[in-house]
Amino acid sequence: MKFEMQNKPLSVFHFSSLTDIVMLLLIFFLLTSQFVIQTGVKVQLPSAKNNEQTIPARIIVSITEESKIFVGKEEIAVDALPIKLEEIRKSITDENLIIRADKSAKIDLVIKVIDAAKGVGISKFTIETEKESL
Repeated sequence: MKFEMQNKPLSVFHFSSLTDIVMLLLIFFLLTSQFVIQTGVKVQLPSAKNNEQTIPARIIVSITEESKIFVGKEEIAVDALPIKLEEIRKSITDENLIIRADKSAKIDLVIKVIDAAKGVGISKFTIETEKESL
């Protein structure tokens, strides 16, 4: 029995397999990428050997080298900090305060931020650091 071979070009290309591959790649990159919330305030974080990845939170307080305090991207005075933290705390469920203090910022200012947060009922604090390079 002799079979006939048809050497005709494909007239229709099916995109279903290509679509599956693109969708799988998209899911892979979404799952493996890191989602880090960066505020617009530039600070030089202190380094630590045993650094852990911070969990993104909605309450981020940045302290600059010039002793300026920012909640998110908004500059705020030390006296008005408890009021602002109370507003934010009411609108979120995760009450973890991340403090991004410049390595040359005064520790007194960091203590004032922690004290203001404790005054409004925030009990979890994280001081963000950078991984120390070898």
